[in-house]
Amino acid sequence: MAQRKTRKKNFKQLLAKYLDIKGLDIILVLEDGKEIELYKNRSIVGDMIVTFDIDNGERKIPLKNVKHVDMYAA
Repeated sequence: MAQRKTRKKNFKQLLAKYLDIKGLDIILVLEDGKEIELYKNRSIVGDMIVTFDIDNGERKIPLKNVKHVDMYAA
């Protein structure tokens, strides 16, 4: 169980570093197969990824629902 918590902590810390780089386009792939593109105004608050965009306003995505992350240099 401790290894799982360490893995989650490492994923969260690494993702937080990548979210701070505004030149990266980040796409989240959720457990259900849905893909969500994160806009440049994004951050991690607690165990949630929070992103803001003009059309949809604030959007919160739980980290536990993220299967993997795709990143592209813009």
